[in-house]
This record gives sequence, C-alpha cells and structure tokens, in this order.
Amino acid sequence: MSSYCTFAVGHPVHGHYHDSEHGFPARDEAVLFERLCMEIMQAGLSWDIVLKRRGSLRAAFADYDIDRIAGFSEADRIRLLADPGIIRNRLKVQAIIENARIVRDLRRSHGGFAAWLDAHHPRDKAAWVKLFRQTFRFTGGEIVGEFLMSLGWLPGAHSQDCPVLPRIVALKPPWLGV
Repeated sequence: MSSYCTFAVGHPVHGHYHDSEHGFPARDEAVLFERLCMEIMQAGLSWDIVLKRRGSLRAAFADYDIDRIAGFSEADRIRLLADPGIIRNRLKVQAIIENARIVRDLRRSHGGFAAWLDAHHPRDKAAWVKLFRQTFRFTGGEIVGEFLMSLGWLPGAHSQDCPVLPRIVALKPPWLGV
C-alpha cells in the first residue's frame, strides 16, 4: 500500500477522509472548491492540521459558497486572518478569495468548475499544473497534483492493494478514461 493508505486506514483523523473522499470523483462546485482550498491551506503544513481544522475552514469560508466568498470584502479578509480556527496565512486567504472569483467566471466561460476540468481532460500532471498556474492563484505542482488526485482526475490516490480502490474504480473516475 502507498504510505497514505497504510497510515490513514483506521486513523482517527485521516480514516474517514481516506475511506470516503480521497480519490473519489466529485463534480459539486462546493466540494471541488473546498478540496482546492484544503490543498492550498496545506501547503507547507501537514494534512493532519488541515483535516483537524476542516470544520473551522468551512465555517470561515461560508461552506465554500463561491458567490459569498467571491464577494468577501477587506473586512472579511481581516476577520479571516484573525480567526484562530483556520490557517491564517495572508497569501492563502487572498488566493482562496481570488480563486472563488475565478470559479465564478468559469461558470460563464465553461458552465462551471467541473465543466472546466472536463474541457481540459485528459492531461498529464505537468500540463495540469501549467493550466492551473495560468488560471488560479497559489497553485503549485503539489497542490494541483494532490487536488486532481483527490478528486479522481489523476490516478494514484490509493495503492493497488488498498481496499478502497475498487470502490473508486466502480465510480469510473476521469483518470480511468472511460
């Protein structure tokens, strides 16, 4: 098993995420955006911290309602940077707000975030990273790779012998190409 599969199975913080979210395909805009935000927040930190603060992040970022986040004001930025329940990094907070505005624009140009991903699939990781860097803020190689893997756009979320993998394959994630 991959190190995450070995580590996460049965873990009190990682277990549920590993068993029911990581690698599972999703199309809901709020789910996609939450995962992107979680990956941005994780940069330079442990995934454990992000999962432990997930509820606070959801509350602070309006349950990942794109329109509400896109409308956040300077007062909202100040509020977020003072919130001890989230990861208080100015660049990450600003990127999330700007990325909400970008996702809102993707509705007009592509019909939404999932449709934008569809329009650019399939790509290898390097091409995805280049596209994300041209489109979004604070989206380096690890953030993009983990985001796409966590939602089934790229393979590798689970090892071949992980008991979760057959459940994901049955859902026909985009990486399968079917």
